[in-house]
Amino acid sequence: MSSAEVVSSENLDGQQQSSSTLVMPAAENKVNLLGMSRPELEKFFEDIGEKKFRAGQVMKWIHQYFITDFAEMTNISGKLRAKLEQICEVKAPEVVHRHYSKDGTRKWVFRVGDGAGSLVETVLIPAEDKTGLRKTLCISSQVGCALDCSFCSTGKQGFQRDLTPDEIIGQLWMANYSYMEEVPVAERERSVTNVVMMGMGEPLLNYDAVLSSMRIMLDDFAYGMSKRRVTLSTSGVVPKIDQLAKDIDVALAISLHAPNDELRNELVPINKKYPLAQLIAACQRYIAKDGNESTRKHVTIEYVMLEGVNDHPDHAQQMIKLLKNLPSKINLIPFNPFPHAPYGRSSRNRIISFQKTLSDAGFVCTIRQTRGDDIDAACGQLVGQVADRTRRAEQWQKKVTQRQEILRTQG
Repeated sequence: MSSAEVVSSENLDGQQQSSSTLVMPAAENKVNLLGMSRPELEKFFEDIGEKKFRAGQVMKWIHQYFITDFAEMTNISGKLRAKLEQICEVKAPEVVHRHYSKDGTRKWVFRVGDGAGSLVETVLIPAEDKTGLRKTLCISSQVGCALDCSFCSTGKQGFQRDLTPDEIIGQLWMANYSYMEEVPVAERERSVTNVVMMGMGEPLLNYDAVLSSMRIMLDDFAYGMSKRRVTLSTSGVVPKIDQLAKDIDVALAISLHAPNDELRNELVPINKKYPLAQLIAACQRYIAKDGNESTRKHVTIEYVMLEGVNDHPDHAQQMIKLLKNLPSKINLIPFNPFPHAPYGRSSRNRIISFQKTLSDAGFVCTIRQTRGDDIDAACGQLVGQVADRTRRAEQWQKKVTQRQEILRTQG
């Protein structure tokens, strides 16, 4: 790619790394085509006096062949290529760090925005399933997060801003391109099979940009992903769940983490605004919007297992009661500790016992395999090492220290 530059990544933890291909910033005021949906691109081409079918051609070059240099888009006239070069760019977020784990997990830290910018993370997790090798990409939607869930590293960094569509879809673009940097253009194939909007930030609080990005993911002229393989995960922004049901058909996941309001208020503070009864009702409405060939057969329930906090047998029984009328699959997630976290990971035996209780009650319940521990693959961990742009982490660490001192003196 003639418009790209190779930049070395700094090794934070001793993992072997290679160079990263970044799209260099172009002249000021150029239009970035990377985050434009097909309707937006069609309007753009009509506005510059071109036929709207050019949108589909350019989308394929960008998202299927991963070309950023207009000169390489050979089915477009030389005159149009020259025009696009003058007024447009295809600019992915800058890779600051990238780490590849021994188990195949890949993680990137991207710089977004001008100047020093801000940092976000993206994680790709490979796994074998009945369809073969699955590569699931966990994409960020915000710089930091305003929800401040007590077990989440991202929340301790505070909220800075929403990501734009090009910054969101750019994470998928770069993850795919990382597998084909040396592959000839004609032989390139998209590698990422699944996307989960579950990275840094609450996706439903950046609704328009996330919706536009997911539409690009589903577009046959872009990534052509199955709607069953695009999942939005939310902590429970109830009104936006209802809006999502009207706007797009994708899979829905809920970051539950507690089976009762008292505990969830502590772990997931947005529960104080939208308690469990409202959240479960919204999930039921989402499924009720079912149509032909819809993904909405069930909701995925994400549940981080925290030692001595939400992993008791009583909690499993409360889960059964809470979810009894909601078609759901439950994903138990061993907690991935980060520095100064006030929680520990539930024991393997406790997690298996919890799973058995739910399975015996008729639920499909899986335990997520932990991956990427050697590269800090839990969302927000690496950015927390690279740059803490707020004092929330410092204040939170002080609170944890005070709590530990109280427990020590009481003991």
